[in-house]
Amino acid sequence: MRILLIGKNGQVGYELQRSLACLANVIACDRKQLDLSNGSTISSLIESLKPDMIVNAAAYTAVDKAEAEPDLAMQINAYAVATMAECAKKLAIPLIHYSTDYVFNGDNQTPWLETDNVAPINVYGESKLAGEQAIADSGCQYLILRTSWVYGTRGHNFLLTMRRLAREKDTLSVVADQVGSPTWSRHIADVTSLIIAQSLSAQSNENFWKQHSGLYHLSGSGQGSWYDFANDIFEHLKQQGETVATLNKTTTSSYPTPATRPLYSVMNTDKLAQAFNLRLPDWKDSVALALSELD
Repeated sequence: MRILLIGKNGQVGYELQRSLACLANVIACDRKQLDLSNGSTISSLIESLKPDMIVNAAAYTAVDKAEAEPDLAMQINAYAVATMAECAKKLAIPLIHYSTDYVFNGDNQTPWLETDNVAPINVYGESKLAGEQAIADSGCQYLILRTSWVYGTRGHNFLLTMRRLAREKDTLSVVADQVGSPTWSRHIADVTSLIIAQSLSAQSNENFWKQHSGLYHLSGSGQGSWYDFANDIFEHLKQQGETVATLNKTTTSSYPTPATRPLYSVMNTDKLAQAFNLRLPDWKDSVALALSELD
């Protein structure tokens, strides 16, 4: 089996290279090998490689910067994705793609369902939603895995930033009125590989994808604010005997950003559990595991 992995150097893409290696021959590429701003380049690569599956972990993820670069965000998160979906349809192969809680406006008070109305409130969310819709409209077999508050042990993310600032600052204020579910990039990759493994062990691979094609929410269990997430990181460092900054709560209105953030991003993951018997652990347990690798 040949899997084309797009976006190998991102947080999720890096972990996918590891988790998919035991399942398939992984052909991994980054922006140097594949220019996502050029649709014909995408088509040419996919048609020349003729993979058995496409896993797209590439995305424009600079949420605030997207407000000033809407065309680029739309090109990478929507138009490039549409081209991948068209190629997947033409080759009759499945496409796995990752989306975001930012397709919602944050006005809910209970975890978001896959069937809830989408209404993004920033450019990033709009571009990711356009990518989702392009895949669904293409007629290809697909999995869209919506995830949230992704962090990892490499790259640029909230966990590594808070770990650094805890050591560098005397005091630090973190937003406490945005609520979501932190999700470890490794667990996103592991769930992806486990789903693919289920498809390979199914009596009919083709029927598996016909039956399960669709949109699923994939995020850590439980919920917390950005302040809770930071506090968890700080407490871990203190348990290791480190002196850390004093952590204070602040509000979204007191910390203005170019892009508006949804206040409530918790997603219901029951559909994923029912379809594949997979559910991520409590987000605090995952954060502890990730931090233990960095000690």
